Amino acid sequence: MPFLNKSEVKVSKRELFLELVEKHKGILFKVTRSYCKNEFDREDLTQEILAQIWRSLDTYNDDFKITTWMYRVALNVAISFHRKDKSGAFKHYEIEDKLLSYDMNEEAENEQSIIQLYTFINQLNDIDKAVLLMYLEGENQSEIAANLSISISNVSTKISRIKQKFQHSAG
Repeated sequence: MPFLNKSEVKVSKRELFLELVEKHKGILFKVTRSYCKNEFDREDLTQEILAQIWRSLDTYNDDFKITTWMYRVALNVAISFHRKDKSGAFKHYEIEDKLLSYDMNEEAENEQSIIQLYTFINQLNDIDKAVLLMYLEGENQSEIAANLSISISNVSTKISRIKQKFQHSAG
C-alpha cells in the first residue's frame, strides 16, 4: 500500500504529516546538515522545510516515491534558503516543539568518516550537494535527474566528478 494512498487510508492531514516526518526525518537531517554549518541555521531551515512539506502535502502525487518527493521539497527549500538573505526572505510558521527530534550529535558520533563526508559535502556547490545526497540515499539517476531538472547524462557526469573529488580529498 503506498504511503499516502488517500483513498484507502482515512487519516487527517496532520496525522499524515506527522507520520511522514517521523518516518523520513533522516532526509531532513541530511539536507539541513549539508546546507547549513551552524545549528541555528539548521533549525531555521528545518522549520522552512517542514512548513513547505505541510503546504505541499495536498499536492503530493503518489505516482512518485515519497522519499523522492521529500527530497525535492527539502532541496528546493534548502537551495532557496541558502541563496537568499535570510533577513525576511521567509515567513516563519509555528511548528510544534519536538516535532522533529533527531539527535544530530548521535549521528555525527557514529564515525569520524561522517564528519569528513559532511565537510566534503559542504564544499560542493548547491546542485552537486543535491546530486550527492540523493545518490547516497539510493535514488537512481533517473529520479535524480527528474528532481533537479537536469539530464541523466549530466547526473552521471556529476556523480563521476564528485567521486573523483572525494577520492582526492580523502587521499
